[in-house]
Amino acid sequence: MSRQMTRRGFLRASAASAALASAGVAGLSGCSSAPAESGPKETKRVATLCNGCSNECGLWVNVRDGVVHTLEGNPDNPKSGGRMCGRGHGFAQMTYSADRLTQPMKRMENGDFEPISWDDAYAEIAEKLTGIIAEHGPQAFAFIRDPRPNINFYGPRFTAALGSANIYTHAAACNLSLQSGYRHTIGGGFSADLANAKMVMFIGRSYADGITPADMKTFANVAVEGDCKLVIVDPRYNNSAHMADQWVPIVPGTDLAFLLAMSHVLIEEELYDKKFVKEHVLGFYAFKKEVEQFTPEWASEICGVDAKTIATLAREMAEAAPAAVVEPSWRAAFGCAHANSFMTARAVAAFNALLGNYGQEGGALITSSPSLGALPADKFPTPPAAQHTRVGNEEYPLAVQGFGTNLAVLKAALEGSMKAVFFYQSNAAKGYANPAVWAEGLANVDLVVDIDVQMSETAMLADYVLPECSYLERLEAVYLLGGKTHQVAIRDKAIDVIHPETRPADQIFRELSAACGVGQYFDFTAEELVEAQLGTIGLTIDELREKGIVELPTSDFKYGKVPTFNTPSGKIELFSVTIGRAGLSPVITWVDRKVHPQEGEFYFVGGKQSIQSHTMTTSIEALMDISKTYDLERLWMNAADAAALGIAEGDEVEISSSEYTDTVHVHVTERLMPGVVYAPTHYGGSSPYLTQGYEFGICTPNFVPFDMEPGVGSTMSQEVAVKIRKVGA
Repeated sequence: MSRQMTRRGFLRASAASAALASAGVAGLSGCSSAPAESGPKETKRVATLCNGCSNECGLWVNVRDGVVHTLEGNPDNPKSGGRMCGRGHGFAQMTYSADRLTQPMKRMENGDFEPISWDDAYAEIAEKLTGIIAEHGPQAFAFIRDPRPNINFYGPRFTAALGSANIYTHAAACNLSLQSGYRHTIGGGFSADLANAKMVMFIGRSYADGITPADMKTFANVAVEGDCKLVIVDPRYNNSAHMADQWVPIVPGTDLAFLLAMSHVLIEEELYDKKFVKEHVLGFYAFKKEVEQFTPEWASEICGVDAKTIATLAREMAEAAPAAVVEPSWRAAFGCAHANSFMTARAVAAFNALLGNYGQEGGALITSSPSLGALPADKFPTPPAAQHTRVGNEEYPLAVQGFGTNLAVLKAALEGSMKAVFFYQSNAAKGYANPAVWAEGLANVDLVVDIDVQMSETAMLADYVLPECSYLERLEAVYLLGGKTHQVAIRDKAIDVIHPETRPADQIFRELSAACGVGQYFDFTAEELVEAQLGTIGLTIDELREKGIVELPTSDFKYGKVPTFNTPSGKIELFSVTIGRAGLSPVITWVDRKVHPQEGEFYFVGGKQSIQSHTMTTSIEALMDISKTYDLERLWMNAADAAALGIAEGDEVEISSSEYTDTVHVHVTERLMPGVVYAPTHYGGSSPYLTQGYEFGICTPNFVPFDMEPGVGSTMSQEVAVKIRKVGA
């Protein structure tokens, strides 16, 4: 197979197949996990937001006699666009899963878990937590959550009520480096105006693997129309590449060199937008001087992309500008992957600045988000601000403040200063960094509490596990969507709670906070909260329930208008004093990846599959049936590399790093550049309570040494080299 792939010839059929992967309506009644149907049914239609991943796509749930019957994408929601993906459909089955948590659990001295009543769990947790805070201060308590509408309200509020500033998201294992790099260069994130572009470059991003249905539909439409050149830069020929014009294989962790060399070409050949740069860019001449050394020939030796290809792509992007854009990516290539991920994000922002594409049709769009007004203080009093700095802020000052680095909590636990850690639907101990290190750290913590719908690997390390009902059984705080337009959406309760000993998060926090002596900050129901939130923007809950999503007349987006850059200078900063003070290069420059394979070793990369969301969905029978039927857990290996080691398709191989050794079957392919192996990041479950995914495949974080990217504190999830050998050879 050619290393430079094109799409002409079979494109239309491929795009049609991809579009079908995002179905419009999906039924649950035929699944073994849903109750059987018989006789006439009483029906209702309820608006909700999918919980299969962090996209929160809008759905309509069709319920018959109290049972979920079908789901369909809400056509008014900009993320779903009337469609839903396979994992969204599958995750709805969590509601009826046999692997669900159905009652509170307590770890006993022998390590086993036994049921405990809610009242006893609250009393014991409160006694231990308040005792820890009294002895060690609120800085010894931290809360880590996978952000969802409800917990984005209740988590920070609960943490603050107890005097702690230690509230974190999952970002250190997702896209903290990427978002932080953009924050310090252009003031925040951006999106690619794919529908109107003439050329789009995707670095490590695959819409067909990390599916947002509306984005996938746009991608397929653009591919079919053929007016926009689509370029995939990725070590792997991912599932979007067959719809693209060109595949550019690249050495993992060297995207920064590739971007710097393209910037060199634009500046050296004066192809950049001089007017835009003069008016809106700070530090251009320092950057210009810096990239003089970063020629395509220099980059080619590092990243494995031919120098002529680098130069040609840069010129093509300049010719298509401003309707050309390097897409912002998400997790895989530089979200949290390498020692240079933060700098790579800065380089993406800088290259787009050279194209002058910010705010332009077909370019990079920086849009705004809506906000709610202040809630009535008598009913919703605000907890006082914490009197200490969040753990990790001083050591990792460049991390986006809304996220923080949860790995700083792990470091503090290892050092003995973190005494209590709460998790909310956050399987940190399996997917955020090396699981063995998480196990060691949490064993050093006096109180670990996990709130979840299933007994995850993190729950297995907790002292108390509190079972939340599924997302189809609860009403949540409102969800705001930003972009070219602004909307507000709702995740409503579609069915009654199935397992009576499970509770929604709002009830858990209301009752737990009362036990902890801070109940005055939670003296309201979920319905009262939503009504109050909507009241600040002139809506009622009934109005929102009717449509599921309502557009707000607050966005001032216009094409052709250069956006506001929320940086200290108000401009795009290619040179940053703030970054320099944090100990990193103030000017965008080359930073090498940390780990390089030695003789006999391979780069090891991971990535998504469209039917799984990390470890969260591997307890879903229907989704795991697909994974098992098609051997989706296999390790990918280049055909030439496999032949050199005497490895054939389907062989069992041993994969080993400095940290871990495991075995898995191999998929031999031309869809991966030589010297690299790839594994999906979803598998290798080690919780026997989750029967579908238990010990299926390998857990990629097991192999990666625990480390944190300087400045931001991301996990550096792909800084590892591995050896491969055929089992029995």
